Amino acid sequence: MAEAKPAMRKPVFTKVDQLRPGTSGHTLTVKVVDSKMVLQKGRPDGPQMRQMRIAECLVGDETGVIVFTARNDQVNMVKPGSTLILRNAKIDMFKGSMRLAVDKWGRVEVTEPADFTVKEDNNLSLVEYELVNVVEE
Repeated sequence: MAEAKPAMRKPVFTKVDQLRPGTSGHTLTVKVVDSKMVLQKGRPDGPQMRQMRIAECLVGDETGVIVFTARNDQVNMVKPGSTLILRNAKIDMFKGSMRLAVDKWGRVEVTEPADFTVKEDNNLSLVEYELVNVVEE
């Protein structure tokens, strides 16, 4: 008795200006504007030494830019000028501002150069958010 596999869904691509705090599951096509290594240290983790690397990259599309936090193997892919597809990306909040991240459940893929120019004057990571608790009576 062979079970039918569920059909794969086509990804719904989101634009940078549609990202909101606390959301996840985004698929985006972005260009890397800038990349800066912020942490690089080795961990004595058993027999082999593993490196922990974190880079903050400014990525964007034709609607705006946002800071993307690249971790470990993702750091090698984020070179300025390259085009990436971020699958299952999520929004992390860091000091009140939005950061885009892809954890172990997502993927970062380098793809062919996209034909859009990045709108650098709309930086979503510069917008500060504040958590407000609403008490309903």
